[in-house]
This record gives sequence, structure tokens and C-alpha cells, in this order.
Amino acid sequence: MAIRVRTPKAGGIVHADHGVQFTSWVFTQKIRSAGLLPSFGTVGDGLDNAMMESFWSSMQIELLNRKKWRTRVELAHGIFEYIEVFYNRRRRHSSLAYATPHGYDLAHNIQPLIAGS
Repeated sequence: MAIRVRTPKAGGIVHADHGVQFTSWVFTQKIRSAGLLPSFGTVGDGLDNAMMESFWSSMQIELLNRKKWRTRVELAHGIFEYIEVFYNRRRRHSSLAYATPHGYDLAHNIQPLIAGS
């Protein structure tokens, strides 16, 4: 979705952990066919994935722990709304000088993600 919506320039780096979905041949080929470079940190390095772990922690506290989810579809919609509507467009981020990711993208002329496109 990110490649299709944002159409990143060739030479960009996609950093991921060693999860099976990220080390798969299909994932790596998709990244390379877009002109991007896959990057994997060292196994067992706690700092390597710290920003993503921080995101999961925030989502756990701000969304997942606040409600009982009746169905997987309801949960999927909740996660989508959290990421695309709240986290990316409204929540302030100290790593982006307290801009939202959406605001940062706009300020730097990066094509923002649009739900449903």
C-alpha cells in the first residue's frame, strides 16, 4: 500500500525486523522491484526496532486496551482508524518536532496516504 500510494523514489530504504513476513522472498522482491533497498537490523538488538515497539505500545494503551472487540472486522477497522486517522493525522510526535506524520508529509511535499485509494 505504501509503495502504491506514496510512489517513493528509487534508492529509498525500507527497514524491517526479521519477522517471517519481512524476510520472505515475495516481500523482498516487491521492495526491490520498486527500486527500494531492504534493510534488516541485527537479531536480538533491542534498539534496532525501538521506534516500532514504541508505536505498538502507544496503540496498545491508546486503543486496544480501552475496548473489547467483538469481531476481527471491528478490530481491523479500529486499527485502521487509529493509524490512518488518529496516529498519522492528529497525534503529535516528538521525533517530528511535534508535528503529526500527516503534517510532516505536507510540510515536506510528501504525498500523504489517503484511505480507500
